[in-house]
Amino acid sequence: MASLRSVIFKKIMNRAILRTVGTSIEEKRRTMDRASLMWTRVPKNCMVEKVYIEGIEAEWLTNKPVAEDKVLLYFHGGAYTYGSTDSHRALAGKIGKAAGVRVLLPEYRLAPENPYPAAIEDAVKIYKWLLEQGFESSNIFVAGDSAGGGLSLVLTLVLKEEGIGCPASIICLSPWVDLASSGVSYWKKVKEDPLFTPDGIKKAARVYAGDEILTSPFISPVYADLTGLPPIFIQVGSEELLLSDAEMLAAQAKRYQVPVNFKIWQGMWHVWQLTGNLLPEAKQAIAEIGDFVKRH
Repeated sequence: MASLRSVIFKKIMNRAILRTVGTSIEEKRRTMDRASLMWTRVPKNCMVEKVYIEGIEAEWLTNKPVAEDKVLLYFHGGAYTYGSTDSHRALAGKIGKAAGVRVLLPEYRLAPENPYPAAIEDAVKIYKWLLEQGFESSNIFVAGDSAGGGLSLVLTLVLKEEGIGCPASIICLSPWVDLASSGVSYWKKVKEDPLFTPDGIKKAARVYAGDEILTSPFISPVYADLTGLPPIFIQVGSEELLLSDAEMLAAQAKRYQVPVNFKIWQGMWHVWQLTGNLLPEAKQAIAEIGDFVKRH
């Protein structure tokens, strides 16, 4: 059952957040950055260090003590069109603190300026760079929310195809993995979801994918052969349009005998973890992510 605080927070979002903003990409980018900075802060004593990886800006987030030989590569969400280090620095930092590892948070290229497959190309570059820095693939954890969750999966599929060592695990928060919007939650959860509309999600999918087939495994990884992938950890809210994405991904993982840890959080919406310390459900979800990383 959702906490009273989360119920109130959801009502505020229903009235004032993303449903009411303009449709321009620039406005969505500003809104997401502002909202995230209002909701939560980077953990105290978290060190933030900028780094450039083959022209890609990124940030190292370190909450000491950390396991020096391990790293969590975090891809922010935002429908492949918005989101940034500003919008996700706090969440990534909190996950790193809970897991006891350093986090690398990149600014991968976004659509419409850089549509598919730009984000994937950047993700592969960054992963290979980590290997060049001496990190073993078995000590790299790949994570992301929404589009970032999908990108984490696609990255791992590319690595498998190229014969490169896959990460220790994949962590997906409210993953966007079916850009064809085929799941039942896209019409069943319209009234419950405080953030998105089916039409808005479909438009975002086309902005990113262009004329590509939306069910392509490298666009919608839920349609991929997941054989040989590492353990997958999934958190999703019961009140979001993307609920079916997570359910389909969990089912697909089981079909291909991939270990999966799947939990539906009752009363929660898309990537509620971004609220950080504001909601008990966000704190608990982040703690569970940390526990999962420590076990793998």
